[in-house]
Amino acid sequence: MSSAQQDAFSARLLGWFDTSGRHDLPWQHPRAPYRVWLSEIMLQQTQVKTVIPYFERFVAAFPDVPALAAASLDDVLAQWSGLGYYARARNLHAAARICVEQHGGDLPRDFDKLVALPGIGRSTAGAILSQAWGDRFSILDGNVKRVLARYHGISGWPGLPAVEKQMWTLAEQHLPATRMADYTQAQMDFGATLCTRHDPACMLCVLQDDCVALREGRVEELPTSKPGKPLPERIAVILLAENEQGQILLQRRPPVGIWASLWSLPEAADHEIARDWFQRHLHGDYDHGEALPELPHVFSHYKLRMHPLRWQALAARDVVRDNDDLRWVDRAGLKSLGLPAPIRKLLEN
Repeated sequence: MSSAQQDAFSARLLGWFDTSGRHDLPWQHPRAPYRVWLSEIMLQQTQVKTVIPYFERFVAAFPDVPALAAASLDDVLAQWSGLGYYARARNLHAAARICVEQHGGDLPRDFDKLVALPGIGRSTAGAILSQAWGDRFSILDGNVKRVLARYHGISGWPGLPAVEKQMWTLAEQHLPATRMADYTQAQMDFGATLCTRHDPACMLCVLQDDCVALREGRVEELPTSKPGKPLPERIAVILLAENEQGQILLQRRPPVGIWASLWSLPEAADHEIARDWFQRHLHGDYDHGEALPELPHVFSHYKLRMHPLRWQALAARDVVRDNDDLRWVDRAGLKSLGLPAPIRKLLEN
């Protein structure tokens, strides 16, 4: 790639950003390191319009790194509840505590130290450094991969190491000498709003004169999709138990796995296991549970079909009392806890 092509790519993107990019996002005013970091974590696999209200509530609750580090994980998960991919919140919390312990309560302005923090990879570190400090680092999120694949005509699933390595090289070659914060935002905006996955606006594209995919009629096929396979299905019995006061029995999820450390309804793989759990923890008749409509939920690697059963006016056995992983919660108290989105929806209906 010639130096003229490199310069044209970044110059055209910056020109497009000046007239068509997003300039009023809450984390842009100001572009403080903590706010940039939080936005980058929230934006992973999540659209901007979804993130904005969560970002604003989160910053109001935890305005800086020390405040986030001092919060309990339950409080952090409660603010994150509904945004999904909860490992992001757990990593964010853990990273904030490391920043307080090792970096004076601030994010470090050092690539290697950033990447060493939980939840921060190469692209996220580059996004933080370029946007918060204007340092010359590239990014390679899904939007950037799509633009590079089409512009350069790169075949192969971008998740393959060889393809990703090629894209990193190109991303670094395209970096401008100045305006790194704007250029980083321009790349993300361009892929999200113009060079979209479906129905890209090629006739409005400032890169169309040099786009290989457009020239060769390969826009729809690039970037190459990940080799697919059917998602497996899993069944779960969900126990919705209410006591005489109308409180709901919640169980904390394990610290690893799906919905880790969130509060949820007790769950079992089948009725035999569910019946055993019920009899060990509650007084009542398992067979009198009211079957509620199936609750489907799709994760990235499997489909979960939840079958809720509901009991009312139950009493708990002694094993439930004074247990950090089981608690009766008033419906009003559900708002203060981190709950999986489908479970919160079930309880609020």
